[in-house]
Amino acid sequence: MAGIDGVVPKYLQISGHLRDLIERGELAPGAEVPSERELAVRWKVARPTAAKALNTLRQQGIVTSRRGSGTYVAERSALMRESAPRYGSSASQPDSVTVLGAEMVEGPQEVTESLGLPTASPVISVKLLYENGSGAVRLVACWYPGEFAAAATLVHGTVPVPGGVVRYLEAVIGRAAAVVRESVGARLATDDERRRLALPHPAAVLVVHRIGLDVRGVALEYRQSVHPPGRPIMEHEYPARSATDFRR
Repeated sequence: MAGIDGVVPKYLQISGHLRDLIERGELAPGAEVPSERELAVRWKVARPTAAKALNTLRQQGIVTSRRGSGTYVAERSALMRESAPRYGSSASQPDSVTVLGAEMVEGPQEVTESLGLPTASPVISVKLLYENGSGAVRLVACWYPGEFAAAATLVHGTVPVPGGVVRYLEAVIGRAAAVVRESVGARLATDDERRRLALPHPAAVLVVHRIGLDVRGVALEYRQSVHPPGRPIMEHEYPARSATDFRR
């Protein structure tokens, strides 16, 4: 991990740490976050580096600044949590991530349409395998607009991005996912999916398609997650306004 930390700019390490605290609830909405001076001392960096870390979170809508007061966790911040997918049981959380491939390719029609790009536009393609002690948990394919390649150099590398691709991408391009659209379906696994997930032939898989959109409705990512049978479950919690609503 030390080698990876040496690649990730210090301001991204700081903003990622603060974001972790916010996601875990250790910094609640409305709570004051450490100041530039405090971050500079704690992380042993120059004040401009600490300021850049806070500005990264500010651009993502995660924190807000109050003149003469400080910086605070936004009341409603848009956080897209790659580390805690909505689909998947707690028992199937991954212990390791392997990058199976990362390259610039001509986008397939489904991908370019989902990203709102012209047909055959270049896209960054990343394929990941998530595993835990009991084997493969899920197979993930992600696609990003090719224009991100120059800024987001770690996305098309061969080492997993610390903190997750989405968090890193939002930091380096200065745009955060405000809306996530998901669709779920089932189909038979392809030969490659069966090989990667160690499935018999034939085998059905659960497929989750996800598109992350910024505040302007522009797509930042298109992702397809393939889950083996018997592993994931769907968990939804929502208020029941009345007994009638609950019985519907």
